Amino acid sequence: MAENLCPVHGTILYLSRQLDSGAITEPRTIRIAEEILKLLEEISNGHAGTEHLNGVNARVAEFFKNPGNPQGLKTGTYLRDILEQHGPVFQSHIDTGNCASMDCVRLAPSPCQMACPAGIDVPTYLSLIAEGRDAEAIEVIRHDNPLPWVCGLVCTRPCEMMCVRARIDTPVSIKFLKAFAAERAMSHGLYTNPPPKPPNGKKVCVMGAGPAGLSAAYYLALMGYGVRILEALPVPGGMLMVGIPRYRLPREIIDREVAMIQDLGVEICYNTVFGKDVTRESLEKEGFGAFFLAIGAHKSYQLGLDGEEEYKDKGVVDSVMFLKNVALGQRTVPGDRVVVIGGGNVAIDAARTSLRLGAKEVTIAYRRTRSEMPADVEEVEHAEEEGVKFAFLTIPTAIVGNGEKVTGLHCLRGELVKKEGSDRLYPVPVEGSDYVMETDAVISAIGQFVDTDGMDQFQEVQWTRRGTIEVARASMETSQHGVFAAGDAVTGPATVIEAIGGGKRAAEAIDRYFNGMPQPRIPKVPVRYRREKTLEMPASTKMVLKRPDMPMLNIDRRRTMFQQAELGYTENMVREEARRCLRCDICLRCGKCVEVCRDKMGIDALKFGYMDFDNPGETDFRKTAENCIACGACVANCPNDAITMEDRNGERLLMLCGTVINRQKLVHCESCGAIMGPAKYLDYINKKTQGIRPVTQKAQLCNNCAREQTAGFNVATHPVTPK
Repeated sequence: MAENLCPVHGTILYLSRQLDSGAITEPRTIRIAEEILKLLEEISNGHAGTEHLNGVNARVAEFFKNPGNPQGLKTGTYLRDILEQHGPVFQSHIDTGNCASMDCVRLAPSPCQMACPAGIDVPTYLSLIAEGRDAEAIEVIRHDNPLPWVCGLVCTRPCEMMCVRARIDTPVSIKFLKAFAAERAMSHGLYTNPPPKPPNGKKVCVMGAGPAGLSAAYYLALMGYGVRILEALPVPGGMLMVGIPRYRLPREIIDREVAMIQDLGVEICYNTVFGKDVTRESLEKEGFGAFFLAIGAHKSYQLGLDGEEEYKDKGVVDSVMFLKNVALGQRTVPGDRVVVIGGGNVAIDAARTSLRLGAKEVTIAYRRTRSEMPADVEEVEHAEEEGVKFAFLTIPTAIVGNGEKVTGLHCLRGELVKKEGSDRLYPVPVEGSDYVMETDAVISAIGQFVDTDGMDQFQEVQWTRRGTIEVARASMETSQHGVFAAGDAVTGPATVIEAIGGGKRAAEAIDRYFNGMPQPRIPKVPVRYRREKTLEMPASTKMVLKRPDMPMLNIDRRRTMFQQAELGYTENMVREEARRCLRCDICLRCGKCVEVCRDKMGIDALKFGYMDFDNPGETDFRKTAENCIACGACVANCPNDAITMEDRNGERLLMLCGTVINRQKLVHCESCGAIMGPAKYLDYINKKTQGIRPVTQKAQLCNNCAREQTAGFNVATHPVTPK
């Protein structure tokens, strides 16, 4: 079997060749092989149940019941070895509905789902939202993410970065659609928890009520575990609550989704510091058998500038502490003129928060250029709209003051140069370009690290050189038995969705730990929960629909209040935007339809340029109707039923994932009324055959009626025998 070939697909090919070539001749062996082939095809097509793999193994065993049958022994040995070596892959096809190698075309995962760190089934929930089934969409999302409303507002949307629709115009607004569905489901009382399993008597302690800790607690509670979360802060959410300003993520949303997790029986102990208020030993005495470390990265790196220590709390503050104090109610303006040093989302948050607290002038000093800022582009644009200034290629060197407070930031202008052995440009100061930026407050936002206080109680846990907890990424298991970790404590400052994905993997690994099961070596393939039917719509609509702009709070209120800045889409916007999805869980963009139409049929009607990843060409679903003859060659060559054709109400419809790309009237036989096909198709056939047979009549007749008129007898009673 080829190294990169899916074992399921490879086994199907092997059995098919054995049967088709006649290599197997013994009737009983043929029967068993055909039964196994049928079961494997159902596994490959997503139609398999829990007993399919047992059925395959049972039939393989039958090959060895007759040692005198060399064909059966050879086939059985091959299959037995494949199943022993790749059994988990076969089981994964059944459990997840996905084939990671994409060889089993019916189970090929979509790019958006594969890009999501939590593996959320994006095409399915977008289809449900398009139909107005918001509560069902949230149910699908919460299989992999217990905080859909939170993520709908603050996710960095890696799914949208891989959205294939962006090759045509702009990506589908997946993030905001999720937020709308969560809000609608919560508002209508349809945001519900799935029923948990009965309590199993086992207890898990989670350190930290951030997104990783909350996610692990949610999935563990559903499995029947007793979960207690220890949280040093007086509020839940971790960085969700004290790191993300309220104008981006209102506190009420965090409270509502945390309450859903608490409804499952999860206990949260606030103002509880591990190692001080509670110890590992005391928890073990209470019966806690596993620990999950989700302690985040709540410490800020120092700038390392002259004057930083001297003016600490006299105008110099780190961004984490600043945002935390504001979130907990200390809303004092840091200064009239504020400079924020950094270029990430935290720097943008600190700058926009300073404006809302009453700062008259806020500047972000960044040592590189705008294009290299790691902050979200939309966040940067919103900051500019609100009046935040940017000083690019600015290298701070010292903080200056009058002994009592900060008065300025000494800087050098920078330039980007290429260092030997690297393609990346590095900022270096321009000699003699010194200047002082006047300011009375400096906020540092150059990165965060993990606070290790209390972690000495887990002495066997190993740490990386970056100061993060070292884990096996597939299971989030640390080097200490029974201790797991995820979130920023493992990845360093990362994203909410990455923390959620890590928490979910850890919950599954903790369950395996309690049940004595070996841990996986590679991360689990994302699960596709169903294949929703496609929504029918005209090609013109599919092409005309555009991604809507997010309505924003008026600029004056945004500058002065912490009210949510993004007002959200209207329902009509949401339904229309969800319909822009190309359904990449069905169409694999293999391009076979385009190739057969262009190269075999000579029509070149399918303008699907987005299917060519390396050299995308023109894409316009509307143009198909101009040349398409509705011959069905593309349909016959589609491996995944993405492109279909049907006759309906006197018309032949050609559809790509529900989008009607051609609609032609059907021509009927003038004698018997049988469907002959569209006129374009008949013209194509006549042109191809006119040199072979003469046109004998002008009437539109089907083949049978034409033969009957020509030969003078009834084809139904005297069929023509082909030569």
